[in-house]
Amino acid sequence: MMARKIILLGASLSNSLLLVLMICLGSQNLSDRHNINLGFSSTESYPTGFLVGISIALGSLSGGLTASLITTSRNKEY
Repeated sequence: MMARKIILLGASLSNSLLLVLMICLGSQNLSDRHNINLGFSSTESYPTGFLVGISIALGSLSGGLTASLITTSRNKEY
């Protein structure tokens, strides 16, 4: 069962990193740039597609990590 969690973690990490790589390559020459106001500071100006893509990649990563951490083994008795 531990191998299943490790495979799920690895797949989630590799898919998210691949998604971030593709987003970085695809948003090189976009001219429409915005920044994010964090309340105490603001970020640099980034292309809108990059900001949306990073949020999707982080959501995918957090969902995959959550799914791998809450899977339980079938042979545990409560």
